Amino acid sequence: MNPRLHPFDAVENVRDYGDYATAAGRRIRPGVLFRSGHHAKATPADLDRMAAFGLGTVVDLRRPSERVRQPSRRPGGFAAQVIESDHDDGGEAPHLTFLKTADLTEDSGRRFMTQTYRQLAFEPSHLDLFRRYFAALAEDERPVLIHCAAGKDRTGMLAALTHHLLGVGHDDMVEDYLLTNVAVDLEARAPDMARQLEKMTGRTASHGAVVAFLGVEPAFLDAGLKAIVQAHGSLDAYLEQSLGVDAAARDRIVERLSA
Repeated sequence: MNPRLHPFDAVENVRDYGDYATAAGRRIRPGVLFRSGHHAKATPADLDRMAAFGLGTVVDLRRPSERVRQPSRRPGGFAAQVIESDHDDGGEAPHLTFLKTADLTEDSGRRFMTQTYRQLAFEPSHLDLFRRYFAALAEDERPVLIHCAAGKDRTGMLAALTHHLLGVGHDDMVEDYLLTNVAVDLEARAPDMARQLEKMTGRTASHGAVVAFLGVEPAFLDAGLKAIVQAHGSLDAYLEQSLGVDAAARDRIVERLSA
């Protein structure tokens, strides 16, 4: 098993996204940056494992309706700050609309995911959550954990922006992003997910469409990062203009997280 992956019983995609070399010749400290899927099904043993991380901040990137449907479980004595957004447009989650209305083919799945990533960094709730996350990194030396539902898309974009800020090379950034495909056994899970989709929609999804929807691909992340650059000129400009990460905040984050 990849040493970055932390085996949990019922919390998916738990891993350390620190411990990478940076362009400044330094290295992100291990054990300070964690990411995962939701925690609603965490077992008592999972909660003990989570407590051992010593978290100071948990960032829940999910919509309010997602949190109500799958409320997070917390370990005893949990005292970390929880960053979440009350912003909700009142509509159905885009991925549910897609699953109910689109042709469930591999191509349509990839088009949907690509378009989703192009919008991720600009949605009001994400701007709020990303801004508060980076503020927490600048102010608190304790470990942080970020998660959404599956821990791959919203979480993947925020982890990639963090890597960019810290000076992680693009290849390492993408390699970390793609670890979702290792942490979540796509081929094994696809048949069960296809049955769930058919039950929900009454339509049959192709195996390729399910794998594309469950996993991640470099093109998805690249589409999201390119959309940011097109809108702001650079990722650094986006971090400063939209998320308030100025030079002073960047320096504090680098110092707090680097060895």
